[in-house]
Amino acid sequence: MSRDFVRTISGIQTSRGAVLLNRINIDHILLPLICAVLLFGLLVLRSASNGDEGVILSQSIRIGLGFVLMLAVAQIPGHFLFRWAPYLYLFSIFLLLLVIFIGVEAKGGKRWLELPGLFRFQPSELVKLTLPMVLAWHFHDKLVPPEFKDILFAMGVILLPVLLIRFQPDLGTGVLVGLSGLAIVFFAGVKWRWLAYAGGGTLLLSPLLWFSMTEYQQGRVLTLLDPQSDPLGAGWQIIQATTAIGSGGISGKGLSMGTQSYLEFLPETKTDFIAAVLGEELGLLGLSILIFLYGFIIMRGIFMAVQSGSTFGRLLSGSLVFGFFCYVFVNMGMVCGLLPIVGVPLPLVSYGGTSIVSLMIGFGVIMSMRFHKAW
Repeated sequence: MSRDFVRTISGIQTSRGAVLLNRINIDHILLPLICAVLLFGLLVLRSASNGDEGVILSQSIRIGLGFVLMLAVAQIPGHFLFRWAPYLYLFSIFLLLLVIFIGVEAKGGKRWLELPGLFRFQPSELVKLTLPMVLAWHFHDKLVPPEFKDILFAMGVILLPVLLIRFQPDLGTGVLVGLSGLAIVFFAGVKWRWLAYAGGGTLLLSPLLWFSMTEYQQGRVLTLLDPQSDPLGAGWQIIQATTAIGSGGISGKGLSMGTQSYLEFLPETKTDFIAAVLGEELGLLGLSILIFLYGFIIMRGIFMAVQSGSTFGRLLSGSLVFGFFCYVFVNMGMVCGLLPIVGVPLPLVSYGGTSIVSLMIGFGVIMSMRFHKAW
């Protein structure tokens, strides 16, 4: 093959386009995978919204903004993110506090801040980035395994945003944010016996967690065990979602041919339950394609995290990849009736601006950590 099309870099055959992308700190493998999921999502979203061009245009604009921010963040040197990590975390905590006093209430929760005449966003999405960032900053120069005082400090850093998100109330996002923080504690080399102590303590405190839930949250957990106990109430979403996926079979009914979504039996078809629409219209085959794409993104993200040139970069990238996996797992598990229903969108597919933008920024951070090694 001609040298005009192929060059050898570090022993790997890489095309000219890949070299150009790498020069601007964009990974030539991760980018096509992200684009494939986004295009797949737009295809399903068009069907889920009954061909609403306004929805597609709005989502496309958000995706475009996400790409711009991903490219911009990928150019930021790792030492800059390292230096500003504590301040970004404190800023995100400040935004969560603002939600308590001036937040916009919608769908039974006060989770949004609104800039008049501009847009509405969820500060909890920012915490998904700043919490791993500050924890990576904290553990970057600590001994392995870290000392107890370092772990105790990390627990406080994790608990503060989780509690603020919990009282919005948004238990699902709070738990997932907490898991992304705990991932860094694990990656930092915490002793196994401390993990066992933490697991045992969590089990002992689980009754307190149950009684701290609101009535509708408790209902969702109970409904998971027996959806038919309240088929027209709390169990409605699980029943309709599993019915939609089951009716799709192997190859599905075809795009825009799904009865559960078209006849509005299935709730939140554009957001939390868009995977059920995908399962009904494209069947097991369509779901499998999406899951494989997610799997490749996660594997590539892990590879890039390992290649990061600093402990800070490896911890931060590893946590962001783990968080992405958790959101995929929870949404898919929720739609299939394996996990309680929580307000967690399907990454890169569900309709929504803040989620798409925060995910794209996260990918930009991972790329920055890989390509900026000399600091």
